[in-house]
Amino acid sequence: MQTVLAITTATPKLASMEPQNKVPTLYDWMGGMSAIEKLTQRFYGHVAHDTILQPVFAHMPDTHPQHVAVFIAEVFGRPKNYSAERGGHRHMISRHLGRHLTQIQRRQWVNLLLQTADECGVPDDPEFRSALLSYLEWGTRIAVINSQDGVPEPDEAPMPRWGWGEVLGPYRPGV
Repeated sequence: MQTVLAITTATPKLASMEPQNKVPTLYDWMGGMSAIEKLTQRFYGHVAHDTILQPVFAHMPDTHPQHVAVFIAEVFGRPKNYSAERGGHRHMISRHLGRHLTQIQRRQWVNLLLQTADECGVPDDPEFRSALLSYLEWGTRIAVINSQDGVPEPDEAPMPRWGWGEVLGPYRPGV
């Protein structure tokens, strides 16, 4: 006799009504702007008490969680608000220049954000979490690279658009 393990997850509330045959954006599947804002607000609240991350973010303005939320929203499929308001990925890269981020800080950032996602009820289905983790790994590794000495401010940097599993080839600085 075979045992079948059934795994159930909560069905996310989509930020917009999508036809059933259309794949939603990560933004919509996650729950839209309110879900992303909740995640970043709570996450940066935890950062303030984290011994590894607090020194990195100690002098960030109170608006930092909101800016990060708008950035993630655009990356996950929302209209280009971060690009219009803040200057897109080029601006995000410039915010990391010279910060000397470490792999320990990067890993803690990812781990704490994933813990916070669980607390906030972010969808936990395997496909979404795979896409989320993929973006977090990619984005934090780019942040570490761009935070080291000698990295120039980019002339251009296209805004990433994350989906359900695109592979764009190896990372090549300046390409």
